Amino acid sequence: MHPKTAVAELRKVGACGTKLVADSGIENVNDAVDAALEETGVGRILARVEVSWSNSLIEVFWRQIKNYWLYLNHLYSFGAVQRLVAFYIDQHNRVIPHSALKGHTPDEVFREEASDLPERLREAHRVAIQERVANSRQLNCENCQATRANAGSSEVAEGLRKVE
Repeated sequence: MHPKTAVAELRKVGACGTKLVADSGIENVNDAVDAALEETGVGRILARVEVSWSNSLIEVFWRQIKNYWLYLNHLYSFGAVQRLVAFYIDQHNRVIPHSALKGHTPDEVFREEASDLPERLREAHRVAIQERVANSRQLNCENCQATRANAGSSEVAEGLRKVE
């Protein structure tokens, strides 16, 4: 978004007193952004750089929200961006499981819920495989009949033991 457009949108929503937290990249610190911030009264807080614990996690989050969500949508107004960001943050915290959290959502970790999730996922996987095998055995097409005739019952039993 062009800084002048951003200024107009910030004025519409009365963003006086708002603080912009950003890194010191050229896209955030330049004459056009400086002028836009001064014109709207929005302050800027620069995140610390070259400190591993400072902003690396939020940088990953912003990269994800931009690449996996915002760039896929039409950003026609400041309100649209606000709605899209709010939706993504809700999904990120409440719905999307994170591998770094062993399949939990941030909300589950914060509330200390679902500590048995890995076990529940393993059990659901085991049950799904058993149901798939049972379903396959009930099929009556010619290909399935030939496959069953060629596979010895010991092979099928061994496959089931591996699943269990």
